[in-house]
Formats: sequence, C-alpha cells, structure tokens
Amino acid sequence: MPGPRPQLITLTEGQREMLEHLRRRTTSAQGLVRRACIVLAGAEGYNNEQIALKFGIHRQTARLWRRKWLAARERLEEAEASSSQKVLRECIEDVLADAPRSGTPATFAPEQICRIVALACEDPGEESGRPVTHWTTAELADEAVKRGIVESISARSVGRFLGRGGSEAPSGAFLETQRASGRAGDL
Repeated sequence: MPGPRPQLITLTEGQREMLEHLRRRTTSAQGLVRRACIVLAGAEGYNNEQIALKFGIHRQTARLWRRKWLAARERLEEAEASSSQKVLRECIEDVLADAPRSGTPATFAPEQICRIVALACEDPGEESGRPVTHWTTAELADEAVKRGIVESISARSVGRFLGRGGSEAPSGAFLETQRASGRAGDL
C-alpha cells in the first residue's frame, strides 16, 4: 500500500538553472552534486522511494533533503530576488551543505604542536643535554613532557606532527654512514 505523496518541490527557472549548473560543474563537491540531483528529481515529481532507487541512497536521505529544500523556500526566493547569481548560488550551496558533525575535540592545541615541531629543530645534545645526535619520536615525546609543553604524548603522535607517521626507520643519513663503513649488510 503506497504511503502519502511527498510535497512537490517547485523550482523557479533561476533555481533550476543554478542546480543544473552545480550538478554539472566539475569543481562541485560530490555531496553537493548528489543533493542537487535529489532536489531536481523531487521537482520532476519523483517520490522519495523513487529518488532513493535512482541514486542508490536511503529514502530517509531523499526525505531529509526534500524537507531542507522546502524549509528554505523563503530564503531561496529572497536570494533570487536579489538578482545576483552569486547570492543565489551561495544560498543554494548553503541549503545543500552538510551539517557540521560532532567529533572528539583536538587533544593538542596548535601552539603545543608548533612548540613540539620547534623542539624537533633543536640539537638534542646541546639544547636538551640528551646523549643523542638526532631526535627520535620517543625522545621528542619525552622532552615535550619534561619541558611542560604537554602533560603526556605518544611517540606516534609526535611522528604524525612531524609528518613521519611515527616510523622509527633509519634515516637516509644513517644508511649512508652504514654503507660507507661497510656495515649496510648488517641492517
């Protein structure tokens, strides 16, 4: 037994043209393109189930974007009345924008990360009194805690900040030294 017909989306010519433009534009984000297609299909008379089947999405997704578009009708009309294509495009992009998602807040402040990177630029022997010539991520993590930059940090996190991914593989300079001394085979 079919359910109630969803409310039809009525588009002005300007809105339709802008949605088509956003759908075809090569620099549009895929999420924006998909949402523009959902709205255009809703305006063509497709119901949420048909839209879901057409685009391989859940019907709740089709319902969500239909409702968001209909709820923004006044805003869209005001943007179009401004006679500015840019204002209309920005309004449509805003209506079709994904909501911000919650997530875990950052563990380390940008200032802390900068101080750890700056620490990595120092000579470990002279500045920190460490018996090494080159920093390892473990040594940097230990020194960052010792200096009070952070309360605690893993060597892996330090490695991510430095773009090394936490790898403890020997550096190129170390390998060259080993080759020159004939010990490269020992690795």
